[in-house]
Amino acid sequence: MQAILRRGLHAHQVYGANTNVGKTVVSTLLCNAVPNAGFLKPVSTGDDADHTHVQRFSKGITKCLYEFDEPISPHLAAVSPPSNKELLSSIRSTLTSWSKKVDFCLVETAGGVHSPGPDGTSQADLYRPLRLPVILIADYRLGGISSSVSAYESLKMRGYDVHAVLVFQDGYYRNHEYLGDYFTKRGIQFCSLPLPPPKKETGDVDAMTDYYQRESGSLTSLVEELKTKNAERIDQLQSMAERAHSTIWYPFTQHQNLDSKDITVIDSAYSDYFQTFDPKAEDENMLSSSFDGSASWWTQGLGHGNPELALSAAYAAGRYGHVILAGTVHQPALELAEKLLRHVDNPRLKRAFFTDNGSTGMEAAVKMALRASCQQYQWKLSKPEDKDIGILGLKGSYHGDTMGVMDCSEPSTFNERVEWYRGRGYWFDFPVVKMTKGTWQVEDEKFSSLDKVFDLDTRLKSETADRYRESITSTLNSLLAQGRRFGALIVEPVILGAGGMLFADPLFQRTLVDVVRSFDFDTLSTVPAESKTKGLPVIFDEVFTGLYRLGRGTSASFLNVHPDISVHAKLLTGGLVPLSVTLASEEIFEAFASHEKADALLHGHSYTAHPVGCQVAVDSLRQMAEMDSSGHWKEYQQDWKDGIWSLWSKSLVERMSHHPSVDGCFALGGVLSIELKDTTSGYNSNAAQTIQQALLKGTESNVHSRVLGNVLYLMASLTAKKDEIRQIESLLESCFK
Repeated sequence: MQAILRRGLHAHQVYGANTNVGKTVVSTLLCNAVPNAGFLKPVSTGDDADHTHVQRFSKGITKCLYEFDEPISPHLAAVSPPSNKELLSSIRSTLTSWSKKVDFCLVETAGGVHSPGPDGTSQADLYRPLRLPVILIADYRLGGISSSVSAYESLKMRGYDVHAVLVFQDGYYRNHEYLGDYFTKRGIQFCSLPLPPPKKETGDVDAMTDYYQRESGSLTSLVEELKTKNAERIDQLQSMAERAHSTIWYPFTQHQNLDSKDITVIDSAYSDYFQTFDPKAEDENMLSSSFDGSASWWTQGLGHGNPELALSAAYAAGRYGHVILAGTVHQPALELAEKLLRHVDNPRLKRAFFTDNGSTGMEAAVKMALRASCQQYQWKLSKPEDKDIGILGLKGSYHGDTMGVMDCSEPSTFNERVEWYRGRGYWFDFPVVKMTKGTWQVEDEKFSSLDKVFDLDTRLKSETADRYRESITSTLNSLLAQGRRFGALIVEPVILGAGGMLFADPLFQRTLVDVVRSFDFDTLSTVPAESKTKGLPVIFDEVFTGLYRLGRGTSASFLNVHPDISVHAKLLTGGLVPLSVTLASEEIFEAFASHEKADALLHGHSYTAHPVGCQVAVDSLRQMAEMDSSGHWKEYQQDWKDGIWSLWSKSLVERMSHHPSVDGCFALGGVLSIELKDTTSGYNSNAAQTIQQALLKGTESNVHSRVLGNVLYLMASLTAKKDEIRQIESLLESCFK
């Protein structure tokens, strides 16, 4: 659903702080302040319809979309209520048809800000996708100051721009005096008006006619101010790309290849969509609805502009702001730690360590694992050979951009030109899973379904598993023979994201963990064999793949493995604020136990366990768990008919796998990945850019996406609607024709 912004059509939404505060009278005055005005009432209940009042006392165009007879709340009055999508589409169509007839129009809501719409949705949420600037009619009656301020805060918390507040003058309660100061200090246009005559049994029309004649022209200057604000908003959006080009240093961007016209200006976002500014649409709607195809770098899980999460953030900001964690505790941090430990359902994990993002979460994880390994094998920092400890990982892995975890990945485009990069470890090559020509396969082995690929109980008894064990064991023996030392195994379970959406064979990852846990990594140790422990701490980097991104609460569950350390971020807060939590076993925690402070885990940052992030994460986990238990994704699961499922249709993956330009593809949870054939593979390939650009040029809707070289991937939030996903699929297929 496109939001509405036109240069020649100044559209506003009229909200009331309560019912019977005079919205329609103010709307009539506003319509009378301009020669060409339009008044739209989306929903009306009762006989005395508001649009007929405006029609009677003004010369503008009026229309009501849905009328219900009973004078009660729309959710009770509507016998066959329209869907929210139908209602919003009707509003947008009406305003579009009026764009050549009027230059100022009002969309008036029913009742107060949170009065329910026809299907029971709060109006503040129902109309949010349109994000029209708001004219708020405050309450002049007893208690009106509170209800007016509350209405304003509710609208602001949902991302509305309140451009003006109007209220009637009451000589006794004098709300207009207090509210005038309140809103003027906040830079909002404020206007108070004489009260209209009380409603009469007879003579009401004459009385109102006199009132409107007396007040004729009283709001002309306000209307001009509102038109100016509309123009300023467009001018601001129009200048942002150029200003950003000369000011912002963009991540993962070669600025030599970046022009200001390549920068997408986002006015707002809601659900799975950006509202992006189109500077070329001078006489049309200047905002386009763009599907957030990268889930805003894999963070988005519960929809942009989620009102529940916004309220959670506001609550924590109001209650705490930020408070120090060292030596203290606050409820959101404790509740999140306990909730996340329960959620991962891993009996090993007992402790939660807070950081601010996935990269720093992994930094903490590596420090934890190395300390535990050094204690386990009695390696001493005083010995030069004991200091040179690396990690075991997988080729194509990526754990962040901070210096420590950068060294935990093999040399690649991401790190090899960083001056301090050293690359401390060994990275195993591995087979990948993909569908090619309608068949799931791992190298030359074919599978009838993804369920079969993940059937590890059966596959662990196979010749393939034996081959993996022998290869991994042989490699480890060779590495130790060279005098190499390792302190941890790091795995991105199932999918290695930044490496190119590499879908690792789950059997290989499981076998790797099993072998590493049973392997003696210090054959030269003087520790007696009977008292020696084996293996290395296993770290699972679930920053991208965890918390339902792949359709399950944890990606570790696909491998039936309980890691010693796991790192969680991105979806942890539903896509609202940055936060990361590193979970560790009690054994890992005890490796830092000492009477010396220098032996503690001396790692942290000023905003550790920020209460806003923690509270949002608590409520995000609750929402996701409720969706899981309530069967929210049942339709998608039925489409796949397997235990393994995706938001993207099974038939789409099958069709794309047959396309001559596609080397392989897969879908899992919210992720769709399509690998294109190219002589240059990997991050330096440009093969996917043509499809990426075609997606951005869609007409009904378009897709804002990121690519990883020759891999085009799309990602949807967990709240994505099936009909919208299928629409994106149709657009995607058309781009391949």
